[in-house]
Amino acid sequence: MRIDEVILWHLGMTTLIARYVFRDPAMDLRWLALGALLPDIVDKPIGSVFWNDVFHAHRLFAHTLILPVTALAVVMLATRRGTVARPAAIAVVLGWLVHLMLDGVWASPEAFLWPFFGLDFPQTTGSDLVSLVQDMIANPLVWAGEAAGGAYLIYLWRRRLSEPGSVRRFLGDGRIALGP
Repeated sequence: MRIDEVILWHLGMTTLIARYVFRDPAMDLRWLALGALLPDIVDKPIGSVFWNDVFHAHRLFAHTLILPVTALAVVMLATRRGTVARPAAIAVVLGWLVHLMLDGVWASPEAFLWPFFGLDFPQTTGSDLVSLVQDMIANPLVWAGEAAGGAYLIYLWRRRLSEPGSVRRFLGDGRIALGP
């Protein structure tokens, strides 16, 4: 049973983890959210829609460790400290890494550590789009993951975004005040 095909799970839990671990009031959560969804935005169309006959997998390049680590190295080399681009790009990479953690990708080292175990990705039964959607609908772990992520997002909304002007500020700078 897998719970990697969910949106609220990744958005909510990535936000919770980043806010709890880093406690950075300046973190732009919009970029973090992009990173939290990025592996699925990249790999699902490639592996489940367009080239399922080739890969027979839905965890491909964006679910490897080498891509976010390389992206982080590029960010650190290509951006300057104190610029707006650097923390935004780091937030994307952070969201990406947390996505991989939430997916438990280390359980498939051939994909997680690709290309170090060979150039082929491990094939997954039910990796086509129809099977993935059916699994999302039928799998209680998917519903539980969505409920957990959604519950945190609702909590965050009610606790931090219900104050006057807070939604406008969030849409403008991606920040949500920290607090108890």
